[in-house]
Amino acid sequence: MADIRPFRAIRYTSGALSDVLAPPYDVLDQADRDALVARDANNFVVIDLPHIPPKNAGPAEVYEKAAKTLQDWLDSGVMKQDERPAIYVYHQQYEHAGRAYTRKMFFARLKLEEFGKGSVFPHEQTFGGPKEDRLALMKTTRAQLSPIFGLYPDAENAVAQRLERGLAKPTAEGVLDGVDSRLWVVTDQATIDATSAAMADKPIYIADGHHRYGTALLYREWKRQKGDVGNADYVLTVFCAMEDPGALILPTHRVLAETHVPLATLAADANLRLEPLSGANADNIDGVLAKLGPQAVAVFDPEKGWHSLLPAKADLLDSLEPGHSEAWRRLALAVLHAYVLDRVITAKACGGTAPKIEYIKSTAAAVDYAKSHKTTAFVMQASTMSELRDVCGANDLMPQKSTYFYPKLASGLVINPLA
Repeated sequence: MADIRPFRAIRYTSGALSDVLAPPYDVLDQADRDALVARDANNFVVIDLPHIPPKNAGPAEVYEKAAKTLQDWLDSGVMKQDERPAIYVYHQQYEHAGRAYTRKMFFARLKLEEFGKGSVFPHEQTFGGPKEDRLALMKTTRAQLSPIFGLYPDAENAVAQRLERGLAKPTAEGVLDGVDSRLWVVTDQATIDATSAAMADKPIYIADGHHRYGTALLYREWKRQKGDVGNADYVLTVFCAMEDPGALILPTHRVLAETHVPLATLAADANLRLEPLSGANADNIDGVLAKLGPQAVAVFDPEKGWHSLLPAKADLLDSLEPGHSEAWRRLALAVLHAYVLDRVITAKACGGTAPKIEYIKSTAAAVDYAKSHKTTAFVMQASTMSELRDVCGANDLMPQKSTYFYPKLASGLVINPLA
């Protein structure tokens, strides 16, 4: 069962957060960090990103400085710890493609479990990455600064509706990159108990933060060896219902970094259907693909233009990938990676060496890259929540970079103290 607990968060004392919120640490470079600090010397990035790049651990003093800064903020009143345990309702209001959305979520602690041994599951394959940077930061600050993003099924939207009863003016609010983040503090014990009970029988799928979750497991083991687990049994998590109308998934396109694949190579394969797309462009390709079905992929060639690519039969991968679930074998991304890239392009166009792939979120940027590098772009449709639910429900994992949950969470709303 999923064990959800309230906690006494450390938060900024001011309710006006626009100048102190920051994007997730792992999307920032030095110039981004400098710009955020120039906006406000107390910007959250000061403690959340003490070393660049975070994929490598920095010297011990940078983490010690981050811990000292956090303590200085507490001592001076920039931040404070709430007096009562709470669940923190979090809304993001934003626009995408001319439409307004509100993603409704809440912060709470989630009991740590080994993946696959309880109620917490990864949702996709992830690229391996070092955890030393985040672990060092957790050890020195004795806090978890960035949350895990967890999805849970709730077709009736019962959890969010219960939490939102009686919500008035937000306790804190800030705008970051055009996204309005709002936070409410819920301390009513009956509401907290009802939320914990409602979440107890739900699976939690990690939408973002697989490495942070793994780091939390390492931190817990470190604390166990010291004989002082404290709050290390729990991890800071943002929870969002899979059915929430504001939970938007965008695609990540694949562009061959150094390889141009002749369309004739794809057209000659009997298991694939390649057709020209007259009138297609970067602006309308989403609608074009939607009419062709969920397995359709668009191929952009700088010389030949746009083409659709589909498996000749929907069950193409059934005999080729028997170790995966049926839900996984029907994914357009699974067909692209397991067949088109691995069995066609690698074997017939790259001499047996897998091509290097660039992952690009913008369709226009993917097309521009293909043009400037004279390579081939594969433009994807967005994965759906139902695909994610079906694949994860079959104890399988989505392919790498299947989902881009938009917008990114803001950092700096709440800190989970681990002391």
